[in-house]
Amino acid sequence: MQSYRTTGETNPTLTLVETPDPVAGANELLVDVKAASLNYRDLIVAQNNKGVLPLSDGAGVVSAIGKGTQGFEIGDRVVIGFMPGWVEGEFSAAKQATSLGGASVDGVLTQRIAVAANAVVRIPETMSFEEASTLPCAGVTAWSALFERRPIQPGETVLLLGTGGVSIFALQLAKLAGARVIITSSSDEKLARARTLGADHVVNYRTSPDWVAEVLDLTGGLGVDLAIDVGGPKTLNDTLKATRHGGRISLMGVLTGFAGPIDTAVILNKRITLQGIYVGSVAALRALCATGITPQVDEVFPFEKAEAAYESLRAAQHFGKLVIRVG
Repeated sequence: MQSYRTTGETNPTLTLVETPDPVAGANELLVDVKAASLNYRDLIVAQNNKGVLPLSDGAGVVSAIGKGTQGFEIGDRVVIGFMPGWVEGEFSAAKQATSLGGASVDGVLTQRIAVAANAVVRIPETMSFEEASTLPCAGVTAWSALFERRPIQPGETVLLLGTGGVSIFALQLAKLAGARVIITSSSDEKLARARTLGADHVVNYRTSPDWVAEVLDLTGGLGVDLAIDVGGPKTLNDTLKATRHGGRISLMGVLTGFAGPIDTAVILNKRITLQGIYVGSVAALRALCATGITPQVDEVFPFEKAEAAYESLRAAQHFGKLVIRVG
């Protein structure tokens, strides 16, 4: 079968290679991958690792069933969990180590993969493989950011930064939960698209550099109840200012790096709860599939043009998700 590997000593690139067909072991399924989606994490992995079979997010068809596996049939349409070892329960280092498409575990940019049966979820018949492939990382991250620990409540206000995969999933899910949504972008065109998905207020941070003041104005000077920060250290201080006293921030952003000065005094003085998010469990993926939302796929690339999908992700002009069609 054909798979992609990262090759090269510096700034690894993708190379299409022949790899052995996997076999479904005990309590495993063999899944013929039909689509795989990209996340910003994949750029970081590609830049820093060679020999990796990349991408964490994939959907496909069950083509073989291992010994002792129950509850599935050949032909079932499924999506694979980001961390096959995190089925449910609390997060742990051991569960994190099972993340697909990183330095130590092969990912889904391949024609076929063997995976634990309890790590996959059936996808609705109304959902395409391309749409389903966007759920495991970005979709589950948005779900966790909104509903873990202290779920968003009807009537509360959510702030979303940008129009990438996590933010657009969060927009759709927040509206399903009855929340009010403020979303930012540097593109009026993208903001218009966000409006069509239910955004209540939009802020162009390029034409309105003091976007925090605009968010505060929209909330009567109080700030938002929950902010989802996908930027990281260069956006977090502004996000703190835009969040109300006693409010919450779900932080998963690395778009601006991993380190930087953070105004901890604001966290203390406003008694803000800052929660780190690292995707979520297979149980969260199952709950997400049951919501009935339609994932926003911006562009689909053929398998042989996988590098072009990476280039598009680097350009950061997409709205929602970028997908590679594998089957």
